Amino acid sequence: MVPLTGPSAADGAEFRNGIILACEELNARGGLLGRPIKPFFVDTCRQTAKEVVSAARLLIEKHKVHAIVNGYNIGAQNSEYEPIADAGIIYVHANTLLQHHDTVMSDPDRYFGCFMADPADYWYGPGLIKFLSWLRDSGQWTPKSNRIAIVSGSTPYSIVISNSMAKAAASYGWQVCFGPKIVQTPTSQWRDVIEEVRATDPAVFANTHFYAGDLAHFQRQFVENPMDCLVYLQYGAVHRTFADIAQEASVGVIVSSIIGLLRDEMGKRFETRYKARFGDGSTPTIGCQSYSNLHHYAVGAAMAGGSGAPGDFEQNRKVAFALRGMIYRTVHGTIRYHPDWQAVVPYPVLTPDPSLGMPHIFYQIHDFRAPLAMIAPEPYNTERFIYPPWMSGRPTETKPAPSANPRGLTEF
Repeated sequence: MVPLTGPSAADGAEFRNGIILACEELNARGGLLGRPIKPFFVDTCRQTAKEVVSAARLLIEKHKVHAIVNGYNIGAQNSEYEPIADAGIIYVHANTLLQHHDTVMSDPDRYFGCFMADPADYWYGPGLIKFLSWLRDSGQWTPKSNRIAIVSGSTPYSIVISNSMAKAAASYGWQVCFGPKIVQTPTSQWRDVIEEVRATDPAVFANTHFYAGDLAHFQRQFVENPMDCLVYLQYGAVHRTFADIAQEASVGVIVSSIIGLLRDEMGKRFETRYKARFGDGSTPTIGCQSYSNLHHYAVGAAMAGGSGAPGDFEQNRKVAFALRGMIYRTVHGTIRYHPDWQAVVPYPVLTPDPSLGMPHIFYQIHDFRAPLAMIAPEPYNTERFIYPPWMSGRPTETKPAPSANPRGLTEF
């Protein structure tokens, strides 16, 4: 189930690519216990509940799929879990929704096969605050104040992130001076809210909307008359589409993803294979998500002795048991499912051990024509933060208070 049309089509194309590459690699090695893996793709367009549920039913009823493995389909808010649970098949996704925790924990027996292969959206908020504090405390950046302005898109995903960001701020010595204010999205018009934020004179301006094209328009409008502050843009700005539209205006922007391709040997080899298969204009850091999800599923199903068709609850429970018990190192870090949530544990905000959590990666655009600079977290970072070109870069005497919670939020 992939959004091949609609506002997330750029990501959807990469999710499709990731599944294709994973299938090709697995089948070249004999498939799943000697059986070839055949993908079926259904377009979820705008990712409404109706579209995603219809896609799930089509895959189950027409194609008799043993598992649904994909990237994200955020708008359905877990509605697709119902036909999947009725069929008793495995569902591995990257929806990044806190609601996944609630659904799985509400009835673990019914939703035994539903796995979220990335941390929930909630962790973006405290993750950003922890990153900003690390940037400040490590001496890489001297903020002019402790003031943070937060603007949110209108989707539940964006709202959850902005609220968790605001909630975490005080624990690290920051003050929310604006928002979180919800802007009706999608939109390409940001000048009014930019002017509202300007009046509060923040040290950080965070926008939790995530459509790449909309964020590009935001950044172009911001640099028309920039403020002396850092700009953080949610997930969508990792996409090549963002830099292609924003061009020079994108340089200096900070963006993060709680799931993204690492720059180690595994990550570099994957990137080479991915671009050789899909071209230099493709985005491996997006495609790696569905790619790793399918590889992980295949390993779990092999450990369980095979996959299960719709209705084969017994076999699919064995697959789910294998997935839950496995610590699996992928090209974007470690997949380790929390035993209660069946969602991936994030590093460093929830676990201090990088081998036991998926890294919340922070990037900065240093050159809009080049790959994103990975500036955090340690030990995965390969570059360092630079002051954005619109900022003065001059240290000031005013610094936020020291963090009262230096180890991060550890309770859900």
